[in-house]
Amino acid sequence: MMLSPDHSDSDLLWPQSDPENLLNVIKSEHLVNEAVELEVDSKSRSRSVAPPLTREEKRRRRRATAKYRLAHATRERIRVEAFNVAFAELRKLLPTLPPDKKLSKIEILRLAICYISYLNHVLDV
Repeated sequence: MMLSPDHSDSDLLWPQSDPENLLNVIKSEHLVNEAVELEVDSKSRSRSVAPPLTREEKRRRRRATAKYRLAHATRERIRVEAFNVAFAELRKLLPTLPPDKKLSKIEILRLAICYISYLNHVLDV
């Protein structure tokens, strides 16, 4: 800090007349700052005692959010709908009596297996 003619010695932060006094003031301020830092540090440590989360715990927390559940439910709905459309198309290709008879998914699969076997046999003969 440069002193201009307008400033006097009384404008200084510490009076420069007694260096020993100045040293005591600096030491006391330093001790107070250290005590405050230690207190803040101990409070932050007491709050963050929990160990870091494992990969599985992070995954569980992410999956617990409403946004994730909504996105997952939407993807699942689309997947099931596509699955049902595929079964309906397969059902249309299979000969049954009556043709509009409602079949379960397992019945559709079993009937498809039998029909494919029948078509293989027809080709072999």
